[in-house]
Amino acid sequence: MNYIIFDLEWNQAAQKQLEDPDLTFEIIEIGAVKMSEDGKILGEFQRLIRPIVYKELFYRTREVVNISEEELEQGTSFVDACSEFLEWCGEEYCFCTWGSMDLTELQKNMDYYHMENPFPLPLYYYDVQKLYSLDFEDGKMRRSLEYAIQQLLIIQDQPFHRALSDAYYTAMILLSLDWERLKKMVSIDYHQVPKTRKDEIYIVFDHYSKFVSREFASKEEAMEDKGVTSTVCYKCRRSVRRKLQWFSDCGRNYYSLSYCPIHGWMKGKIRMKKTKEQHVFAVKTLKLIDADEAKGIVQRKEGVQNRRREKKKHE
Repeated sequence: MNYIIFDLEWNQAAQKQLEDPDLTFEIIEIGAVKMSEDGKILGEFQRLIRPIVYKELFYRTREVVNISEEELEQGTSFVDACSEFLEWCGEEYCFCTWGSMDLTELQKNMDYYHMENPFPLPLYYYDVQKLYSLDFEDGKMRRSLEYAIQQLLIIQDQPFHRALSDAYYTAMILLSLDWERLKKMVSIDYHQVPKTRKDEIYIVFDHYSKFVSREFASKEEAMEDKGVTSTVCYKCRRSVRRKLQWFSDCGRNYYSLSYCPIHGWMKGKIRMKKTKEQHVFAVKTLKLIDADEAKGIVQRKEGVQNRRREKKKHE
């Protein structure tokens, strides 16, 4: 299996009212590096894409990306460029990107042009930005590509914010990571959502588990589903009783607190995400925590309750 490290540059509407609701970001360049499992660079891919929806460069895009509108006019169509890219990728590969947006935006552009989506469900990939944070920082901080290159003392011999250059730099960072420790830390792309219960995704990492549900008509319907709300210790596979039932923080997130008699306190978090059809699906993570973190969950719920009481007083 090979790794396809790719990067996209895209353009957008100059004003919100001019935005196409079916295509927020229009891809104008694809750049990629193909790397073998033993770290050898096997090839590269680069295409400029002639814009159809947003022909005028957004001012921020113009400031960052060193591409002119005249150059883009000479580019190829998205359908041709994307078809060539997917053929170049080969048969067995895994995508790697800096951040979580590129793979989703690639598929949104494919949808816009009614291209067949050839990717499996679930679609696993490596978010190198996240892996960099896990290896060199706290796992939560998200740094820019340029920051990581500077910190790792990687030679900067190509301009940033061009797709092929950024793909190359991402590949260099990937080669700098403790791969044996991090290769289990795959990410899941959410553009394609499970359609049935049997398609739902469950994956266990070293320090937490993740569940991705099928889609529901509403978050209320999702929260009535046992698969969404169940709390199972990912260490011993024991169903554990919740000490705090699922509660909302007045946003899209829900939290719970459970206790495993063998492994201790477990934090639950459910994030509700919307599909393009305005349905919802749930991403649930369960993580073992210490007593201080458990206390923090209790305080979070008390804070929600206090805010609700204050709101009722003023109604």
